[in-house]
Amino acid sequence: MKISIVGTGYVGLVSGTCFSEMGIITSCVDIDEAKIEKLKKGIMPIWEPGLEEMVKRNVEKGRLSFTTSLKESLVDADACFIAVGTPPDEDGSADLQYVLGVAHEIGKHINNYMVVVTKSTVPIGTSEKVRMAVKEEIQKRGVNIEFDVVSNPEFLKEGDAIEDCLHPDRIVVGTDSERAKKIMDRLYKPFVLNGHPIIYMDIPSAELTKYAANAMLATKISFMNDIANFCELVGADINSVRKGIGSDHRIGPYFIYAGMGYGGSCFPKDVKALIRTAEEYNYSLKILKAVDDVNNTQKSTLYRKALKHFNGDLKDKKFAIWGLSFKPNTDDMREAPSLVLIKNLLDAGAKIYAYDPVAMHEAKRIFGNKINYVEDPYFALDDADGMFLVTEWTEFRILNYPKMEKMKNKVIFDGRNIYEPQELRQRGFVYYSIGRK
Repeated sequence: MKISIVGTGYVGLVSGTCFSEMGIITSCVDIDEAKIEKLKKGIMPIWEPGLEEMVKRNVEKGRLSFTTSLKESLVDADACFIAVGTPPDEDGSADLQYVLGVAHEIGKHINNYMVVVTKSTVPIGTSEKVRMAVKEEIQKRGVNIEFDVVSNPEFLKEGDAIEDCLHPDRIVVGTDSERAKKIMDRLYKPFVLNGHPIIYMDIPSAELTKYAANAMLATKISFMNDIANFCELVGADINSVRKGIGSDHRIGPYFIYAGMGYGGSCFPKDVKALIRTAEEYNYSLKILKAVDDVNNTQKSTLYRKALKHFNGDLKDKKFAIWGLSFKPNTDDMREAPSLVLIKNLLDAGAKIYAYDPVAMHEAKRIFGNKINYVEDPYFALDDADGMFLVTEWTEFRILNYPKMEKMKNKVIFDGRNIYEPQELRQRGFVYYSIGRK
């Protein structure tokens, strides 16, 4: 089989690479010539464990290729996946200009039956817009070429994307065509040999499933952060509460860790987009509005604790920040809590020395020389008034106490609750966490 994937961002590049790993001839398309040239040389635009090696292996075996020509990529393709970005508009709705732009280009160049697959996260009704865009261009050409549109949302977790793609816990496919269903069955057969299902449904349900899944996970996070803030007021410990409710199989232990709020390219955008879509149908998703509000507030929680500790005066204070990406095992800083924390500290006149294992280049792109960057987390502690733990990278879990003696004020603000309060206080640190006594 042969497929084309348009878009070499997180979803497109990971999906295309994993399809090629399963023996499917895959052509990845992007209009960014510089990115395509780098990919041909094995230079990745994103940091994802295992991705670089897998890309190189499949390029060498001739199963994976990169091009800027959609026309070339569509020749003899059984399916074309649209995996371009859907950034939020000012009102929070998903911007579909790139998705529909690709649909029009497909219509201009399609020459045989194929399945057009919307892989991007898109609002309900987008697949029908894609269908009309492709059909419009085919009609302009005066030809009669059949095609089907399928919704196939992705459920990849950044940092675990390769594993999620190769061994999915479910594959959701929305289609109204038996012909398209057979092609999707063939494409995904290698991925479901572990017994996990392909779940077929109507197209609107598939489109909504992606948003509903992310909204549910975001709700769990915001709920726990809200409870964590309440724990501090009543003297309870959120870690104990988490263990108590996580053992209930109806709730489960996942996504119930208190912290600085969720970030990344999916949860914030998708929650806002779902709220906006509901408003277009004159319906208010009140719970999700509260989820979004709690999350926005939570991103400033460590800053508020620091402001209180230093009696409202952070001017000329030096702070170390450990972790910049929105989660470990990625260099993605989109909607990261670190962005809010850094902005608040800079506005207050503080000096920042930051470290992250892989996201430094992205931080430099965002902040330039407004903050200082160090190559070792302990370098940031020299004469520091405090340290903020923002991203729970594994290398931060065990502290090297002798190297921390260089701190001016031994104050730690732990945004992920990874340290033990009693141990730190016994070593002379003032320790702040989230939702713990």
